[in-house]
Amino acid sequence: MIRSYKYSFIVFFLIFTSCKVQKLKTFEYDEPVDTSTKTIQYQQKKTFKLGSVYADNLFDGARMNNFERINDSVFRVTILPENEPINKSPHYAFNVWSDSLKSISLQLYYPTAKHRYWPKYSIDGKNWVRLDSSNVGLSKIDSIVELKIQLSTKKLKIAAQEIKTSGYVESWAKKQANNVDVKYMVVGKSKLNRDLIMLEIGSGLSKDKEVLLLFSRQHPPEVTGYLALEAFIGELLKDNYLSKDFRAKYRILVFPLLNPDGVDLGHWRHNAGGVDLNRDWAYYRQPETKIIANYIIDYVNNNSNDVILGMDFHSTFHDLYFTLQDDLRSKLYPYKDYWISGIDNFFPDYSPNDIPGGLGTFTKGWFYNQFNAASITYEIGDETPRYFIKKKAEVAAREMMKLLILKNTVKN
Repeated sequence: MIRSYKYSFIVFFLIFTSCKVQKLKTFEYDEPVDTSTKTIQYQQKKTFKLGSVYADNLFDGARMNNFERINDSVFRVTILPENEPINKSPHYAFNVWSDSLKSISLQLYYPTAKHRYWPKYSIDGKNWVRLDSSNVGLSKIDSIVELKIQLSTKKLKIAAQEIKTSGYVESWAKKQANNVDVKYMVVGKSKLNRDLIMLEIGSGLSKDKEVLLLFSRQHPPEVTGYLALEAFIGELLKDNYLSKDFRAKYRILVFPLLNPDGVDLGHWRHNAGGVDLNRDWAYYRQPETKIIANYIIDYVNNNSNDVILGMDFHSTFHDLYFTLQDDLRSKLYPYKDYWISGIDNFFPDYSPNDIPGGLGTFTKGWFYNQFNAASITYEIGDETPRYFIKKKAEVAAREMMKLLILKNTVKN
């Protein structure tokens, strides 16, 4: 439920805490999650040839476990997870083409799950189009989806979501570092030796400044959350008074790709250790969580910083915000109510879905338990229109900056 406020100009009072040396904490929960490394099944990378029709998974981010012919005009792609048990969010991505123009029916077959992501296609791998609903048929059990497609000699890329590989994210991050207030760095390596990258945003010296943490892409197919992060960062880096003043006052540490192995391997959910990284923020058994958590602790200790806000960008079926329930009062309480109210007031035809809740072994709990920071899981719907993802993220960033610029200007 969104709180309403009488005045358009809001000044809120904050709980102030002195900065102290941080030590990385482990946490015990009533229902702990086993995040020890588990075996994954690698998909066989190959080109499949069935008469005049071809398919392949020979690119980063691909997911296709088998390609077979059902009859002359019907072909089947089998999609399997990296291991189980797993959240049932089956990612798929592959190329398909033919020796000549040919119309076929293409089945997406999920032996262990149900269909989630609406099919999209691309010729160049950059520009993506949703397949028209007239060409998509769902079975009653949702484990087989049949697509009607037109093939040519040019490869047609079909995927659950736009493909944003580790190479793409690194290229985007380095481009942001063209801004004088952004520093690109590698803070460590994933289980399979891919870079764990970070952007440090802010002007002037880092010492004694309050810190915001922005995370994304713990779960490989959750591209819409990542697109929101891109737009959110874009707003922070604008050349206007609000953004420049904000960058001067705060330090923002951005980890845009926490699971590069899972992304490039085409995983549904897990890292190369077969683990949901967003369940490992109490134990740090996986290299990605351990490295990033320790880096943040070292950073704030070396610079006498205080982490006040953490946001983790994800995707789910519909847009929503997972926040802290009212009895979990962070050092920014009641920041999130003002922030969500600002977003709500901007859009006449959209009302934010705020879902307050407790803690867990994911980042929402870690931000709060480790730093007593305000904590928000920023969720974007799988099929939310891309223009609205961008607009809402820009508004969210502006509302955040306006509120935090006011911090410490009025004291109790």
